Formats: sequence, C-alpha cells, structure tokens
Amino acid sequence: MTSPSSASTPSTPSRPRVVLGVSGGIAAYKACELLRLFTESGHDVTVVPTQAALEFVGAPTWAALSGKPVRTDVWSDVHEVPHVRLGQSADLVVVAPATADLLARAAHGLADDLLTSTLLTARCPVVLAPAMHTEMWEHAATVANVATLRARGVLVLEPAEGRLTGVDTGKGRLPEPAEIFAVATDVLARVSASSTTGYDSTTGYGSITGWGAAAALQDLAGRHVVVSAGGTREYLDPVRFLGNRSSGLQGYALARTAAARGAEVTLVAANVTLPDPAGVKVVRVETTEQMQAEVVAACQSADAVVMAAAPADFRPAAYADAKIKKTDDGAVPEVRLTQTPDILAGLARNRPHPGLVVVGFAAETGDESGSVMDHARAKLARKGCDLLVVNDVGGGKVFGETDNEAVVLGVDGDATPVPRGSKSALAHVIWDRVTTLLSER
Repeated sequence: MTSPSSASTPSTPSRPRVVLGVSGGIAAYKACELLRLFTESGHDVTVVPTQAALEFVGAPTWAALSGKPVRTDVWSDVHEVPHVRLGQSADLVVVAPATADLLARAAHGLADDLLTSTLLTARCPVVLAPAMHTEMWEHAATVANVATLRARGVLVLEPAEGRLTGVDTGKGRLPEPAEIFAVATDVLARVSASSTTGYDSTTGYGSITGWGAAAALQDLAGRHVVVSAGGTREYLDPVRFLGNRSSGLQGYALARTAAARGAEVTLVAANVTLPDPAGVKVVRVETTEQMQAEVVAACQSADAVVMAAAPADFRPAAYADAKIKKTDDGAVPEVRLTQTPDILAGLARNRPHPGLVVVGFAAETGDESGSVMDHARAKLARKGCDLLVVNDVGGGKVFGETDNEAVVLGVDGDATPVPRGSKSALAHVIWDRVTTLLSER
C-alpha cells in the first residue's frame, strides 16, 4: 500500500473530483438529485454506495447518472487499489445520506467496504449529511460519534426537521439536495482559495493530513453564531402591514457559509420563502418584536450575531382587529406610527456576555445631509456594534439580487471594501472579520 506521504493528493483541476458516498437509508433516492447537480455543474463524480444503499437505488441508476461504473467492495479492479486511490485523489468526499450506522463505522475507523475505506484514506474535506429517525439522531451513541467526527475535522451537517419515514416527523430529515450542494461547493471553493494562500496542496495542506485537512477551513467549529434574515412586517389590520423589500438572501448566505465553516448556526428568519440552509436551525418570525425576542434568546449562548435582517423601523400605533374598510365619502384614515425596538443597538448595549461579537447591516442611501458612508459611520457609532456592513441601496439595489457589494466598517476605523460578487463571497469576508475579533477575546 502506498504511504500517505508519497501518495497522489487532492488538487483543484478544471473538473473537481468528488466522491459521492451513499449509505443505506430511504433518503438515498435524494442523492440522485445531488449527483445530477454535481455532474451538470462540471464536477467529476464517482459514486460509492454501500451494499445497503443498493437496496434503495440500484447500481445502474448511479452509473447512468455519473457516467462511471459503480463499486461497493474492495475486490473489484484490485490492481487499481480503489480502496486507497479514491480517497487519495478526491478533492471532496460527500456522504448523503449518512446513516447512524455509517456515522458509527466512520467514527470508529472501520474499513469494511469501499466507502469506509475511502473515508479513511481521504486527504481532502469530508462532508457528511445525516438522515435517520429522531430517536437515532438523539441517541447518546450517535451524539458521541458525531462529536468525534467533528473533532477530527469532518463537517457533519445538522439534519433538517420535517416528515420522516411513515407517519413520523421530527429532526433527522436529509437536508434538501440543493442545499447540500451549496455547502459542498462552498467548501470546494475555500479549498481552492486556500491552496493559493498558504496551504501546500502537495503535502495535504501543510502538515495536516486526512480529515484534519478540512479542520483548517472550519475556523468556526465549536462556535455558535446567530444570523437574522429577511424583513419584518408590522400589521395595521389582519390583511395590511408595513414591510420592506428584503429577500433574506444575504442572511441565508451568511448562515450557509457559517455552517460550511463548522459553526452551530441559528437563523432567525422573517417572512422568507427560501429553502432552509443545510445544517442550520431556522426560527421563523414575522414582527420586529418577535425577532428581537428570538435573537436575544439565541444570543445567550452565542459567540457572534450578524443582524442581516431588515427590521421595520416603525409600526402602526394602533392595530385594527378587523379590516379597515373604504368609505363612500372617500375619507382616508390617518395612520399614526411609533418606533419599533432597535434590536441591534439593544444587543450592542446589553450584551448577554462581554465576548459576544455584534455585527450590523446598514442599507443606506445618500441625501442632502451626507453620503452613504457618512450615514454609515454615524450609524456605527450610534449602534455600538463591532462591525457594520454597509450597502448602498439607492434605486433598490441589492434587494432580491444574487450579487452584492459592500463596505465592512470596523469600530477601529478600518474599512474593507468588498467588490461586487456573490452574497456568499461577502459572507466569507464578514466571517473572516468575525473570527479575527473572536480570536482577540
């Protein structure tokens, strides 16, 4: 067997090499969609199912979708040493679904089939997407196995909540394939970026080997972060409300990228219709007061909070229990407004603990009293947060768009311009700044 020091190691070719492991759970059928997302976006994918997985989805399906033969044991094509070569040459290993049995075998270093052998030889990031019944996920053995894997640098996503097999409902559902794909490609992008900024891809990212190679990319592992997203609604009557155009896209990108960096993430989402990011706890709210209550509660155990939501600044002073009707005389009712709670300023002033890093967003436009940055610097001082992410939203820019550009202001006066790019790219810049602040506390 070739030693790790002399074996071929992951690289970042034009077609990243992905091993898609599939273990034996009913959610195996969803991995077909994940496979298609990888192949249609140009990835070179090798599917490695367990024997049990083939009871749910047959080998011809995997072969047809990947364009490659499918093997489950170490006895096929022995001369190619597949149980070693697959892991050594991969840029990323994703297992979806990862059953309780697979998590246990991986945590204990078993290598009794091609998939677990591949996991042992992987010199690249490994992402596991669990799927099982709630009781199995919450069992002490599974909890310990997940903790072991995470400690070794494996990114184990939190399962989603929802309908399970049969009539059961709870935590343990496989995250949606598109969200697993988003996390996986984010991890790949960070591997590619890190290979040009200090990691040595010829030796497995410096002195780190195996699953530990991914640990350097999971700088939020062991951290709990809170993210708010979307726009709150303040009701005038049962059918009318004051709101804004926030789509929640930036907040969801922040939550997704934090999960990819290993964090425990609580996402407080106001009136957002986006699918839940993989590995993220989502708390849904409508009004500013509801958001305040949930964010403050989540921050009690958090290391950082990023307020990417757009809470309404005002609400109607009075709420009508019945729909306000038009009148024949054309009279227009007068609507008086009152201010809503300032969640960001309140958190900055009354931090649950001194180590909490508080990040705000400022959607600003310039006017006769000052420029966008003039208003942003004044807001940073007024709110008392550690960082302020400034968006110029003149003409409706940013809202609902897939791209973003911003300036990240620090309380120390530092300003980091982030050129127009994906909202995930901006999210990583924000988390980079947050991790620096956390390391100083």
